[in-house]
Amino acid sequence: MEIRASTVLPAERRPITLHTADDLELVGELALPPGGAKPVATLVCLHPLPTAEGMMDSHVLRKAAFRLPALAGVAVLRFNTRGTTSRRGTSQGEFGEGEAERYDVAAAIEFAEFEGLPNPWLLGWSFGTELALKWGCDPEVSGAILLSPPLHRTTEADMAVWAESGKPVVALVPEFDDYLRPDEARTRFSAIPRAEVIGVDNAKHLWVGEPYVRIVLDEVVRRVAPDAHPLPTEWDGPFERDTM
Repeated sequence: MEIRASTVLPAERRPITLHTADDLELVGELALPPGGAKPVATLVCLHPLPTAEGMMDSHVLRKAAFRLPALAGVAVLRFNTRGTTSRRGTSQGEFGEGEAERYDVAAAIEFAEFEGLPNPWLLGWSFGTELALKWGCDPEVSGAILLSPPLHRTTEADMAVWAESGKPVVALVPEFDDYLRPDEARTRFSAIPRAEVIGVDNAKHLWVGEPYVRIVLDEVVRRVAPDAHPLPTEWDGPFERDTM
């Protein structure tokens, strides 16, 4: 059966709570490959701007959690940054303009390490890309995949940290993005020698439409779980319902 926008594939899902160094509790969910299979890689998801309705359930991140554990053997960790609300609940604290969220990013990376989750990659979207670039270059992190990076908060010093680390950075930039388009993105990301900028024809900042979601998830899997690339568009196994 064809995998559609609303498809939920099997996974071992459980609610989680992240604990920050400044004593906040953040709500989230961990989705693991079904049947007790060990994941081959991990996505630590950093969602879009919460003051513009971004949250852990923002659709690309939700669909990553619904599909990639079964299709690619990838663990998907999603959470709400401080003060952010989704169906899972509301994380403690208040929006920190991308500064206080450094503790949120650190808590998610530490959780992945504590759980023994392998090969963790940051998957940031919009505001989440700023968090990845500013606070995510941790020794435990394998690399970063950035969806619609605006580069509003990111400084030259942040870029230099990633450049010095040698870690891969992949930016998926919509042709018709509202904030940063492919040509300018290539110029800005030239500060990171290992950065790769992929322009996506006809796409917009919010990646609305199943064809664009598939492009994103395919490019993610190409980097973090290459043996599973390209992702299938059909699934012959059981389906689940979206209950979280």
